[in-house]
Amino acid sequence: MEFRFPVAAAETNAKSRNYLTKNLNDPEAGRTKFEEILGELGNAIDSYPDWHPILTAPPNNTGYVASLSNIDIYKGVDHTVRFVRGFVTCPYSEETANQLVGLVKQTPRLNAYRLNIPLYSDHAFPVVIEAIDIVLEADGTIRSRDALAWFTQDTVKYAHNAQVAETWWNIRPNILGLPHGARSSLFVNQHTGGHMRKILEALNNSGMYGPIKESSLEMLSKKKRTAISATLIRAAINNWKNNNEEFVFELRGETCKAEIRDTWSDGHEISIRVTIGDFDLYASGFYYKEGDVLEPSDPKGKRILAEKFL
Repeated sequence: MEFRFPVAAAETNAKSRNYLTKNLNDPEAGRTKFEEILGELGNAIDSYPDWHPILTAPPNNTGYVASLSNIDIYKGVDHTVRFVRGFVTCPYSEETANQLVGLVKQTPRLNAYRLNIPLYSDHAFPVVIEAIDIVLEADGTIRSRDALAWFTQDTVKYAHNAQVAETWWNIRPNILGLPHGARSSLFVNQHTGGHMRKILEALNNSGMYGPIKESSLEMLSKKKRTAISATLIRAAINNWKNNNEEFVFELRGETCKAEIRDTWSDGHEISIRVTIGDFDLYASGFYYKEGDVLEPSDPKGKRILAEKFL
């Protein structure tokens, strides 16, 4: 489905509002406080892009950050809701809440404070943590020049140790955050996202990261991705000898390795995987003899190879 900013924002805000207020003795007071937080921190979101100050401002010696709890100054976060400019977390320990505020306030570019209205639970001690240098545009996204600078700074720092260049389609969630569309999200509008893609592609084409790694084929329509997988799976079925096995067949000038097995050993559902090269193209799915039905999954691999099977 096409990404629509108002719809995505309404859904994440509603989900987060319910999460933080449904268990309170006075949910209406909680909802009022939640609306105040929305006005301060921006829309609720699912996950941050890698370049976001909430992730990059804290000291970090461990490399890639998988979650907020992996960052030392955020130890103790619990029952957390994320927003464009920061997050609200609701630990059950007041000592933990106070320690969290103290550590964050010592970190440049970040601020933290306690709330006097309960959220999530009447027995929790909610804390707001914000990235103070994030300025929101009128549309609720991060100011373009700031987002582009942070993205570029975060991207180039990995160049010396990189083995491959990741494409836009492979790492969009890391660049745009979640939820996102083709080139925008609740963090960045289409203007900013479009420039991020151009910057990434220019850096990749320079060769500074090594050879370009293609994996996601989301640049192709769902109809085309389904057709590619279906073509490979159907060819594997046509070359199958009706017993569990691995075999090789030729299709459109490419050598394809197929792995086929009877999923439940009852002849009903057949599991199929087809690989070309060293995962240069990969497709999988299921085949049901009754009705001659295919259920292909999305293929992965290189676009120029995948399009040979349209």
